[in-house]
Amino acid sequence: MANETLQTPAIEAVAKAKHVRMSPQKIRLVVDLIRGKRAEDALQILRFTMKRASRDVEKVLRSAIANAERKAEDAGASLDVDHLFVSNCYVNEGSRWKRLRPAPMGRAFRYQRRTAHIVVGVAEHHVAAKERVAAAVAEAESQKGVTGAVKKARQALAGKKKPARKSSKK
Repeated sequence: MANETLQTPAIEAVAKAKHVRMSPQKIRLVVDLIRGKRAEDALQILRFTMKRASRDVEKVLRSAIANAERKAEDAGASLDVDHLFVSNCYVNEGSRWKRLRPAPMGRAFRYQRRTAHIVVGVAEHHVAAKERVAAAVAEAESQKGVTGAVKKARQALAGKKKPARKSSKK
């Protein structure tokens, strides 16, 4: 069972934002900038991008990083955030808000407010995952030796029996 947890693949996490009140086409311009980049570099790119969509995408990316940290914490693994990269990110079209605009002569023009669903996934780099697993194996081996030494010491102490007390009857 311990070996199964040590040989886990790279940690991956996903975050989604639904019904963002912006056209998917406008958000895709920003999402294309960060696809495949390191998470830290992607945050810097989003911070200095002069598009309104960059705030929403940055929020989702930060959520994905936090999800990865939480997933690693629950698994008992140590995750270095510097080794995360944006593995997949895409924007889908959400539901449309149908609205009416007054027009001349008592008519109405219909227009649609578009919404978007943003999905950002981060993953640990495969080299970093191998290093993390190797470090976990080394830690387990070092703990195994300590546990064995403690066990031997306890057995040695259990082997020595305390001398029986003499009853003093006078």
